[in-house]
Amino acid sequence: MELITIAALTPQGAALARRLREGLGNAACRLPRRFAQDRREEVPFDRVAEVFQEAFVHKQPLVCVMAAGIVVRGIAPHLKSKASDPPVVVVDEAGKFAVSLLSGHLGGANDLACRVAQVLGGQAVITTATDVNNLPALDVLAPRLGLAVENLDAVRAIHMALLAGEPVRLVDRQGGLTEALQEQQEWFIVETDLAAALGAPAPGVYVGWEERRWPREWLRLRARVLVAGIGCHHETPAGEVVDLLRHIFQQEGLSLLSLKALATIEARKDAPGLKAAARELGVDLQWFSADSLKNIETPTPSPAAARHLGVASVCEAAALKAAGGPLIVTKCKSANVTLAVARAA
Repeated sequence: MELITIAALTPQGAALARRLREGLGNAACRLPRRFAQDRREEVPFDRVAEVFQEAFVHKQPLVCVMAAGIVVRGIAPHLKSKASDPPVVVVDEAGKFAVSLLSGHLGGANDLACRVAQVLGGQAVITTATDVNNLPALDVLAPRLGLAVENLDAVRAIHMALLAGEPVRLVDRQGGLTEALQEQQEWFIVETDLAAALGAPAPGVYVGWEERRWPREWLRLRARVLVAGIGCHHETPAGEVVDLLRHIFQQEGLSLLSLKALATIEARKDAPGLKAAARELGVDLQWFSADSLKNIETPTPSPAAARHLGVASVCEAAALKAAGGPLIVTKCKSANVTLAVARAA
């Protein structure tokens, strides 16, 4: 849980900040030096501008017990984008209102404002249009479902269409988002044919791992459901592993954002290049014993793997074992790497 910074300027504000710190937990007060008490949870400042700067540098949630105008002017030089700005909540000194000021959805300021209001017995003030109109906020819902938002700019087009009462097409073959939207499905046209949906004159949402020539107004949400099985020599460099994987994913129309893990045989679990490739791609490296792989039926067995490692397949067998679902790319090769891709069941 991220540390919440609670800043105040006056004695009354400092007292309210202390109440909030106790009620929220995992929070620290930033107070003017003359008001800060000698304790670990209260850090003094000389200028409130330094508090704003530190919160943005460290991406820390910020609750400001002060006038909204002070906060707006103070944070303005640090604003970058809704994808990276921390959540900012403004509270009046009487504790009557907790205003979600910045990063209401992705940053979580709306939720934080509700928590602050609950602690103080006040009212959360939420102004994001989807919340006010009881519409689904896909940039909030997607991460909660484990979906990566590939093109955040498209969220606005989808939300504007929903607010205007226009149809939004939804292609979600695994059904997780569709189920989460069960009480709000009247806002969407659920499609199973991706090609037909892309040809329709309306914005849309796609949940899956496939790549296409996407219309600009289509929001793409990626589930981590693909496993790349890898076979390689122990000395194979990471660059060769990553280059082959990127090439095959592009060739087969697969999104790298849907890659969940690399999988291999136990004998290669300490291969430096394979471990470095997993780090570069931001995924786990899984491995399996030869005994657990040798009886898995694969379409492209390898006499060399059987001879040197005691299994008929490394990349295909490891991909199948890790994913628990079907192969969608059979064995591909570079000079020192074999690769296969399986989809989670």
